[in-house]
Amino acid sequence: MNKLILLALAGTVLLGATLLLVNHKRVSNDVPITEEVIKQWKQYKLTYNKKFSDPDQEVYRMEVFAQNLEVVKNDTTGTFGVTQFFDLTPQEFASTYLTLKVENAEEAVHDAESNTDINWVTAGKVTGVKNQGQCGSCWAFSTTGALESALILAGQATNSLDLSEQQLVDCSSSYGNQGCNGGLMDSAFKYIKVSQLTTEGNYPYHAKDQKCSQASIKAPLYGLKGFTDVAKTTSALQTALLKQPIAIAVDATNWSYYTGGVFSNCKTQLNHGVLLVGVVNGNWLVKNSWGTSWGEKGYITLQAGNTCGLANSASFPTE
Repeated sequence: MNKLILLALAGTVLLGATLLLVNHKRVSNDVPITEEVIKQWKQYKLTYNKKFSDPDQEVYRMEVFAQNLEVVKNDTTGTFGVTQFFDLTPQEFASTYLTLKVENAEEAVHDAESNTDINWVTAGKVTGVKNQGQCGSCWAFSTTGALESALILAGQATNSLDLSEQQLVDCSSSYGNQGCNGGLMDSAFKYIKVSQLTTEGNYPYHAKDQKCSQASIKAPLYGLKGFTDVAKTTSALQTALLKQPIAIAVDATNWSYYTGGVFSNCKTQLNHGVLLVGVVNGNWLVKNSWGTSWGEKGYITLQAGNTCGLANSASFPTE
């Protein structure tokens, strides 16, 4: 009998908790936590393996999730959907992932572009999509992606090459980079020109700042002769892209919502480093570093033109 009473009480508590969540509203934006939101939240946790040990923290994260769902609901572009970042506020997302250190980038000119398409991914000259984790190291992944492709095109490697982002995170601070707090591709290129870069196998990625391990920087080592900054026009960027993938800076403020399609919902405040890998059907194809579950299997298609400021700060390594 006591067990039955306890089970009945437990069921009442769970029902009350569910009703509390259904009727609960965020104080800041008055977005209701409906039964549909709870259903989507449960699916979100399963899809992205999200776990919360603190019930209060989970309630708060579900409120954030509900607010992000409102953004998707109000989207008119058809490019927004639920992503792994939906338990983060825009401020939290920016502080972790939008940490590129670009100073005084001038606005590029959108001038005439050729009608020539190029896709370095299908050509086999781009390495696999990686995941920077909860570390503001996009700049390092943009750098390694550009160098990996340059080495493949030069016949010095295959698309299985995996260079060490962690070496850049740990060891290039004297060139102005700040590890998980941000950096810049040109600064990373300067470091590699002097010090060379080892592989992921020798110097694994841990998505956190560490002390530079000189012992891990061992053969095989890959270097570069220099790097070239692309002129600030979209035509110059496309001309450079016809030769090799390009490290670019973009405004990724709204990328946390992207699930597919041709994207243009951005300004030109540069805050994220990525790799430009093609022009497909007249639009830009970009490789990101947030894993294959984001976007179009880790890629995003940007509308033709200087979308997201992608031509404002572009560069590539030279062999």
